[in-house]
Amino acid sequence: MLFYRAALPLSRTTLNYAAGIIRRHRKSIGSRWRKLNPGQQALLVLAYLRKGETFAELAAGFAVGTTTAWRYVEEVLALLATRAPKLRQAVRDAKKAGYAYVVLDGTLIPIDRVAADRPFYSGKHKRHGMNLQVIASSGGDVLWVSGALPGSVHDMKAEWIWDVLAELEAAGLVTLADKGYQGSSYAKIPYRGKNKPESQKQANRAHAQLRAPGERANAQLKAWRILRKLRCCPWRAGQLAKAIHALQIREA
Repeated sequence: MLFYRAALPLSRTTLNYAAGIIRRHRKSIGSRWRKLNPGQQALLVLAYLRKGETFAELAAGFAVGTTTAWRYVEEVLALLATRAPKLRQAVRDAKKAGYAYVVLDGTLIPIDRVAADRPFYSGKHKRHGMNLQVIASSGGDVLWVSGALPGSVHDMKAEWIWDVLAELEAAGLVTLADKGYQGSSYAKIPYRGKNKPESQKQANRAHAQLRAPGERANAQLKAWRILRKLRCCPWRAGQLAKAIHALQIREA
């Protein structure tokens, strides 16, 4: 096997944050000695998330067993995911920040599945995946990310399951969303139908421009290569996204 040096496009602050969480966790459970120190374990996990390295590759690079690499990653993902903002907290923080509006959008996390797995198949995207709901600020930052639902679940139903718009309405936050949320009595969505008058077409173009930051927020999540195509249990998509969000907050 060949080895090489590689760069990880993340700041030292993010590494120190993850290492601090690991250090405190080890102290709380009384863990005396491990093959990797907290900083090395944090680096291993960041490489897994940001570059999508396999456990075999991580194990070889950090001179540990494959099972050990898997255990290190699982431990830190659980710790990070619990630190991602909950929906009510995220909405409250957005209200306090005084955003002119927020953007609600669904994104599909592709998974490694076969055509027989119908619950995971998204007719909209024509591929298998997991549905995540994301609230983004008007500046394009992720404010909140939901747990995972099968790709066959429509965005409107996913929003209803997580009770997203109800929380946003209660806070009085202006919310923009795409046509996937048709039927909502609160979210501002584009006009639908053919042969629309020019005024509605202009309104739709303006709406799309304002909603663009939501697309950028989803792109920020998928800059972490682990989310570009999951080769693990599909239901881990939500935990992975929440862990990444917790890290993104520190990276910002």
